[in-house]
Amino acid sequence: MSDTLRDQLMGLGFKPAPKPERKNDGPRRDGRPQGKGGNGNGKPQGAGKGEHTPGERRGHGHGGAGKPGKPGQSRGPGQQGPRKPRSAEEMDLAKAYAIRAQKEKEERIETERLKQEEARQRREAKAKLEELLKDKGLNDEAADIARHFPYGGKIKRVYVTAAQLTALNAGELGVVQLNGRYLLVTAELLAQSEAVFAASVALKVDPNAPAEEDPYADPQFQVPDDLVW
Repeated sequence: MSDTLRDQLMGLGFKPAPKPERKNDGPRRDGRPQGKGGNGNGKPQGAGKGEHTPGERRGHGHGGAGKPGKPGQSRGPGQQGPRKPRSAEEMDLAKAYAIRAQKEKEERIETERLKQEEARQRREAKAKLEELLKDKGLNDEAADIARHFPYGGKIKRVYVTAAQLTALNAGELGVVQLNGRYLLVTAELLAQSEAVFAASVALKVDPNAPAEEDPYADPQFQVPDDLVW
């Protein structure tokens, strides 16, 4: 609009439109009030990074990091002081414990080795005894006389004929245990079995021994078959 037209309009009573006032105190989009002459964070304009406003403490959040600790001040987690050296008595005691533990370990190993060796020898002896007694048992299926004898802490029995009972009590026969069975064998085979595996000898009669040492040797002493031993 030219000045002439503007002057004419003003002459007719029109007033120029007022200029809009700039509002600096209104709320910001992030909800924080905008300070006058500031940079939006409440600090005077020009206070940039590294500069502090009056009254603001330095080193906030670090608790004065970098300053040497006071004497007697507690250490933080994970920090340990120098370890106190052990005394000679403590070292001797620890050494004694270590020696004792090693000795006990060696004893356990040796005990286990002996046990395994004994089991191996028993297996080999039983296999050899089984081969020695193969088809050499004198047990008679028609035998009806029960000859009792103690073996393994219990009373066992083997059935024999009258002639076998007499020979057994005279020491001419013997009884060998093999795989849960009691075999009647000759005195010679009994001696061989004892040499191979002594624990297999179930009944070995000494004819010169007193009769009271073997009460079951008397043919008249018969235990009923229905008696539970």
